[in-house]
Amino acid sequence: MTARETGDVAGRGAGDVTGYGAGVVRRRVARVVLLDPDDRILLLNGYEPDDPAQTWWFTPGGGLEGDETREQAALRELAEETGITDVELGPVLWRRICSFPFDGRRWDQDEWYYLARTTQTATAPAGLTELEARSVAGLRWWTSAELSAARETVYPTRLAELLHRLLDEGPPSAPVVLAPEIV
Repeated sequence: MTARETGDVAGRGAGDVTGYGAGVVRRRVARVVLLDPDDRILLLNGYEPDDPAQTWWFTPGGGLEGDETREQAALRELAEETGITDVELGPVLWRRICSFPFDGRRWDQDEWYYLARTTQTATAPAGLTELEARSVAGLRWWTSAELSAARETVYPTRLAELLHRLLDEGPPSAPVVLAPEIV
């Protein structure tokens, strides 16, 4: 797999995102960089439903539903995908545009990555959509060193470097706009 990413790709919520070209419609997505007391990050392991050999790791999160805010979507998605509800949601760390093929269609997304902290490390995904149930193999807590040494595909592609900087320097004063990932 090249530069694909999933999360909640069940098609929930799409909106016209300004600032990225006139008429471009991108699905508005909230993602969570969830850290435990040991500064490990929680990632989900996804795969292409029609080709389980194509795997990757990604942060929890998904599309906004109805009139919910990105903060509300981040907390809802985190609870649905991980079962973790005891979190302190922090600032937006990063923003990114991505476009990728998945499950027979193209996904165009405007993603915001929120920092969150928790002491709750047990996971129990209970709210997966039908598509997520067909494309998520599990979850894992990663140390920064493990993520840096990983030979597996991880999204966003610079996550190891971004996490290392976050742990060394703290959250940025304003969200960092990451380079788009277009496949």
